[in-house]
Amino acid sequence: MTLMKSINRRFVFAAICTMLLGGTLIAKGKLTLTGRILDSDGDKVKKANITLRKGNDVVGEEATKGNGKFKIKKLEKGDYVLEVTHEESGSAEKAFTLSENYDIGDITISNQPPPNPEPIANEGKGAAVTPDNPISVKVPQTIEAMGSPSKDFIINELNFEIKKLNAEIKHLTQDLDDLKALSKMWVNPLTIYSKEIILKNGSTVFGKIIYQDDKSLKVETLVGYLIVDRAQVVRIVDNVITEDTQEYVPEQIRESYTPPPMPKLAQPRYTSSNNSARMASAKMSANCVLVGNISEKKDSQGNIIFDGEIKNIGGRRADFVKVDFVFRKNWSGETRTLTTFVKGSYNTFDTGIVSDASLLPGANGKFDLYVPQDFGTFIGYSYVIDWEEYQ
Repeated sequence: MTLMKSINRRFVFAAICTMLLGGTLIAKGKLTLTGRILDSDGDKVKKANITLRKGNDVVGEEATKGNGKFKIKKLEKGDYVLEVTHEESGSAEKAFTLSENYDIGDITISNQPPPNPEPIANEGKGAAVTPDNPISVKVPQTIEAMGSPSKDFIINELNFEIKKLNAEIKHLTQDLDDLKALSKMWVNPLTIYSKEIILKNGSTVFGKIIYQDDKSLKVETLVGYLIVDRAQVVRIVDNVITEDTQEYVPEQIRESYTPPPMPKLAQPRYTSSNNSARMASAKMSANCVLVGNISEKKDSQGNIIFDGEIKNIGGRRADFVKVDFVFRKNWSGETRTLTTFVKGSYNTFDTGIVSDASLLPGANGKFDLYVPQDFGTFIGYSYVIDWEEYQ
């Protein structure tokens, strides 16, 4: 009987020791943490890196399976921080207190900055808010929280200033264009008065045609309005003004650079190298002048014909009498010269050369010049009468 009591006591003592030892082992390293990782769309995340920290120590690392779940074993009681990272889906962080086997549930990760770790209530599963584990709320230190203007306010102010400056620039540009237009009018009146009216008496009127009919023209000029008889008009030229293009000069040679010379009108070349006879008295030399005006007409093929009459009012014979026409192609200075000889009397020189372009004193001779259609347009012309004296 005594033996049986002794055996029972030993059995009870062994059972109590086993229970105490098992509880100690569970308390020291037999707790398990489980959960599942989801992305911002609610899909399961595979191969997400799980890091479990207790204080500054890493107590567990794991990677999620294909179903997004993970399990970390052999944990002790205490406060933990769970960190989840994934290259594509983002990251998340969660703090909790572990006192028994714990399923943390679904954790959503995203590419947004992770929120501050906060302890959660576990409703009896191990996580609880205690005086030793208070919830700390960190106020974000933003510009708005510190009382400074927000980014949207600053952007709106900058946009307003940009629009204001653009309006001022447009206004100043318009004023500058108006001043340029006024200056161009006084430097070159043809910018406004582009019509060139050539009259039969040889004069030219520059202006703007305000009114015209079959008898007269009303022209606005710098000096006022003029009424021109249409029968006196030889030609009306519409001048096209071209802007001068600035030539680019490298900065390294700007100081030593000199601009090219302005173009000059082509001058007719005279065949005579000695014009001393022309300096003599009109009674002792030839003097050829234009009689009347030079008429201009166009034939059926589109060729322009200039004709007129030359008279020798001097005291000697004029040989090889010709008229050189210098045509202005544009306002940039481009010119072209055409020459026609006067149809006068025949004369045979000592060298055997025969000419029909000689004018005796007091004689008249007509001339005509054909300007072919492929010559192109021109804005005006001038002429020079030339001759030689051999007797």
